[in-house]
Amino acid sequence: MAKVDAARALELLRRGSAQPGAAFRDGQEEAIRHVVEGHGRLLVVQKTGWGKSFVYFIATKLLREAGGGPALLVSPLLSLMRNQIGAAERMGVRAATINSSNPTEWAAVAQEVVRGNVDILLISPERLGNEEFQRTVLGPIAPTISLLVIDEAHCISDWGHDFRPHYRLIERTAKSLPPNVRLLATTATANDRVMADLHSILGDNLVVSRGDLARPSLTLQAIRIPDQAGRLAWLADTIPGIEGSGIVYTLTVRDADLVARWLRSKGIDAAAYHGGLDDDKRVYREDQLLRNELKVLVATTALGMGYDKPDLAFVIHYQMPGSVVHYYQQVGRAGRAIDSAYGVLLSGSEETEILDYFIESAFPSRDEVTKILDVIERSETGLSIPKIMAGVNLTKSRIEKAIALLALESPAPIVKDGTRWQLTAAPLAESFWDRAERLTALRREEQAEMRGYIACPFGEQMRFLIRALDGDAAGIPSPLLPPLAEAASEATVQEAIDFLKRTNLPFEARKRWPDGGLPRYQRAGMATGEVNGNIEANRRACDGRALCTLGDAGWGEKVRVGKHRDGRFGDDLVGACVRLVKEWNPQPAPEWVTSVPSLRHPQLVPDFAARLAIALGLPFSPALEKTEPRPEQKAMSNSTFQARNVDGSLGIVPGNVPSGPVLLVDDIVGSRWTLTVAAWLLRRHGSGEVWPLALSMAGSEA
Repeated sequence: MAKVDAARALELLRRGSAQPGAAFRDGQEEAIRHVVEGHGRLLVVQKTGWGKSFVYFIATKLLREAGGGPALLVSPLLSLMRNQIGAAERMGVRAATINSSNPTEWAAVAQEVVRGNVDILLISPERLGNEEFQRTVLGPIAPTISLLVIDEAHCISDWGHDFRPHYRLIERTAKSLPPNVRLLATTATANDRVMADLHSILGDNLVVSRGDLARPSLTLQAIRIPDQAGRLAWLADTIPGIEGSGIVYTLTVRDADLVARWLRSKGIDAAAYHGGLDDDKRVYREDQLLRNELKVLVATTALGMGYDKPDLAFVIHYQMPGSVVHYYQQVGRAGRAIDSAYGVLLSGSEETEILDYFIESAFPSRDEVTKILDVIERSETGLSIPKIMAGVNLTKSRIEKAIALLALESPAPIVKDGTRWQLTAAPLAESFWDRAERLTALRREEQAEMRGYIACPFGEQMRFLIRALDGDAAGIPSPLLPPLAEAASEATVQEAIDFLKRTNLPFEARKRWPDGGLPRYQRAGMATGEVNGNIEANRRACDGRALCTLGDAGWGEKVRVGKHRDGRFGDDLVGACVRLVKEWNPQPAPEWVTSVPSLRHPQLVPDFAARLAIALGLPFSPALEKTEPRPEQKAMSNSTFQARNVDGSLGIVPGNVPSGPVLLVDDIVGSRWTLTVAAWLLRRHGSGEVWPLALSMAGSEA
């Protein structure tokens, strides 16, 4: 059995931290000794910034020096572990990763691992379900693995706040490894329910090292500001007065972009960070914040648990997160290595709708699963995801999520063969639905708990969090900093309203037809071979603009009222679109205006487009007609169904298509298929470039 040399362990800590005078925090050396000396499986529950990564990297180095095999680390945060890997390399630990961001390196990394040239291999939980990884990497090294590390172990638990389906594979992996393999699990957030679940999954002999969860450097505050403009104004008025840099968290990508644009318009160095950015841009923005080149990084949860900037002066939430555990994890980014920092939660009116959507979409319904299994069963050779989309009116994301969850059942009712999914002989167990119901009920409880947090008086928030995490809330000191103002100035609120009214949203034109093309136009002899594959450049719409998002602050509510209550869009929306077109300045400039037709509301959009044409000094021509009724596009859930719903339903009014560039007006844009087909018809009948303009964006066309 390996023994820990205390002097060697301390030397590695100092090398890794690049601090010659560094000392172990309470519990760190004991955790390293427990793992290295083989005293059983260990769960470390310590607050963010405590140094959990030092425990597993130092343990790995000591085990390798004692002749042990490599370590395997499973983490959902590989893209955010660059700092930790840098620390490992300073200790002489040879770390390598196999994940979705480096597929071209997989073969070379696998060879180095098998040859023994890697000390610790970092993988995402999804890699455990990859057959090639199991065959070429995990299989050959499994007998020699000396340590299995499960980072963010709360993700294993059905009760965990950030449950990832593929973490269920860890239970099978842990149980399949030899009994002498050391196991270390780490997390910053595990209440009693999660702890009990981890004991049942990782073994009753799991030893727990649990530290103090209180963060005395954090001054917490919750402020209810229902409207978007009020919260934007509060950020602009408040952030410049806080010394240092910080993070603003939003629930959606759209809000991350919006808040960052607003703050920049107010002279605050801000950038957005979310899953829609490529890896290089995300890394660049993380580094900008680390170097204090940004005052604010406005982020979704894509900036997650692994980001480490010890001197963050504030973490502000633009909306309420879904759970206390989520909030504790995120706000805990601030004040790690400074005496005091702010953690402020701004609660808005839209957050309930957003969080309800997250909860309701977490698991597929019985009806959705039945439809997916039925369409797969009808195919003798199985179906790819695009083929399933053609047979089931569900969004791609819901199909992919359902497939992933079904494939992880044991036994699984479906199995993948290449790119195709096929049924197995195993029925879907009722326990699948029991789990879904249990987790959905838990998410509702967590949401209600967060409302309780918001209602806390100033000074009680930290105690509330610690009690909710089943920690000891006794002796928590009062906040170090004074409370921040709870409202912005009226002048800044008005500026925020004006900003929201000036904001417009670009959207890209579709460049490919759906799989299988548009059969009805093909059968009509209009487009033999023309509506398959790529859309020809001279038949394609240009990129478009939308004035707002339906129902949002700014113009969104006026669009909703005009469409659903008044049956007419007001003249103020005409003026707003005139300003949009002038700022947009599409080139070559539109020479005429037309509109998307509708049988349900035959006058709504043409009336608006005609008034807009007059205001722009352009002629209006009703060039398009609706040839037959179809269901509303919002009833179509995926791209294939949306395209088929438009197929054959639009036509050209003979003699009404001038030759110049045209502004194509619609009220709401979602899937973009209506605008794509309309532009194709206009270009096919002699128009110039087609510039789509919508009053608002929505999840799908209404």
